[in-house]
Amino acid sequence: MIKQKSFNYIFNSNDNEFNFFVNQTNFYAFNALINNENKYSFLNGPKKSGKTYLAKIWLKKNNAIKYYNNYELILNQKNNVLIDNLIFYDQEKIFHIVNNCILNNSKVLITSDNKINEINFKFKDLSSRLKTFSNLEIDQPNDEMLLAILTKLLIERQFIIKSNEIFEYIIRRVDRSYQGINDIVKKLDILSLEKKRQLTIPLIKEIL
Repeated sequence: MIKQKSFNYIFNSNDNEFNFFVNQTNFYAFNALINNENKYSFLNGPKKSGKTYLAKIWLKKNNAIKYYNNYELILNQKNNVLIDNLIFYDQEKIFHIVNNCILNNSKVLITSDNKINEINFKFKDLSSRLKTFSNLEIDQPNDEMLLAILTKLLIERQFIIKSNEIFEYIIRRVDRSYQGINDIVKKLDILSLEKKRQLTIPLIKEIL
């Protein structure tokens, strides 16, 4: 049974480490980034697992520049650099950005949905370089994490929850992933608005 503690979570809109739910699925990655333990880090985890949120915290803490169509600017400066979602970018350019940071003793954080050995590298030198990075990983969510995310998403959408049984009912039946819990809340939000009904188990049954 899931422990009924769903209303003990407190969330706000601030992008800082105090608004990031930490448990055993992300503890090591969170602490390594918040405490700046590594100069060169590669953070991987499933979609919607909080990689971008953690990256934003790291960006602020390190006064870094986010890579996005600013290749020449980054090469001409000595800033710390964030590369959020590696797969979107030209691999050769990423390789040169990483080398430039190493040359200038600057920090680099790269995020990805995939582990390094799961990525199809066309530019092999980048693969070799990234294997020297500190590898940080966010695991698939456990019950506690699913409950925390579900609570946060329902609060954000201003659902009125009259029974804690609703939380357990959803978690026991939903696709047990970060993406899955996000998708089901989005569907419930749309259905609730369409039918002008509160969130109840009968309404949830129409989707699950």
